[in-house]
Amino acid sequence: MTPAAKECKVIIPGPASVELGHQIRHALSKTKSTLHQSFGNGGNSGEAHGMKRALLCGVTYRDKTYSLKGTVNDVKRMKVLLMQRFGYRRDCIRILTEETGSESDFSPTKKNIQESLKWLVEGSESGDSLVFYFSGHGLRQPDFNDDEKDGFDETICPVDFMQEGMILDNEINSTIVRPLKKGITLHAIVDACHSGTVLDLEDIWIDNKPPSKADKSTSGGLAICLSACGDDEMASDTSAFTGKDMTGAMTFILIHVVENVPEITYGSLLDQMHEVIEQVNYKRCLTVPCLRILLGHRKIENPMLSSSQEFPVYSKKFLL
Repeated sequence: MTPAAKECKVIIPGPASVELGHQIRHALSKTKSTLHQSFGNGGNSGEAHGMKRALLCGVTYRDKTYSLKGTVNDVKRMKVLLMQRFGYRRDCIRILTEETGSESDFSPTKKNIQESLKWLVEGSESGDSLVFYFSGHGLRQPDFNDDEKDGFDETICPVDFMQEGMILDNEINSTIVRPLKKGITLHAIVDACHSGTVLDLEDIWIDNKPPSKADKSTSGGLAICLSACGDDEMASDTSAFTGKDMTGAMTFILIHVVENVPEITYGSLLDQMHEVIEQVNYKRCLTVPCLRILLGHRKIENPMLSSSQEFPVYSKKFLL
């Protein structure tokens, strides 16, 4: 069994019953109503004044035993969110998926992802907003640099990772975090297993400074990461939210909440995502016992928020 087959995203079939699908969509609609009551439905008043650039990667690992079906859907949904909600231009969004063919410069190979990460931050200046989105497999491996408190480096898996290797959190940090100058904001949204500290950011609700005292900070800018789960947890792909198409659980819930509350804060966003997940896990495992047996008590994990520096999460608005 390959490492990815052993520790890949959890594939949650859904809805395994019509009843489950109704329950999940009810949880989402209930949250939508609560959000409107709590925050109103104002327009997006947080226009950024600099350049906006985004890199969206969705890896399906086509024809492999560890293939994923929802990652391209995730990328398409994220592109719509960026363009319609946050004003990103299509020509400033680079998309890497296997739909372009294995030999394409826009296939999510290790080389193409590495070059695109450099493209993302190249030439960025104060006032710019950058987004790195990844939907695919994530793994981890022993840390030999003494810069991980749990003893493991987190990784993302390109389509050719079995041949070319994974991309480590150390490399992601040095490529798109360290170069950020003052006034530049980077958001990373990583819907993959073991993704809690995949950018090696130091503030993650708890102190995440490396034991080796290696400098993982920016050059004055701000890096923020939303991860699908903790470093020792697994992300989920499911059709339970749509009733048909597969999607990353964290991606779908994130977009749902942001679309319905344009001026939500980071703290409230995370709280509302956790609330939806709690409702879904409760209804799936308690009211549909067959799923509890089928999934071996697996559940959708809570997303995590980390950043390169502390900021007021309950007053700062979520803006990409």
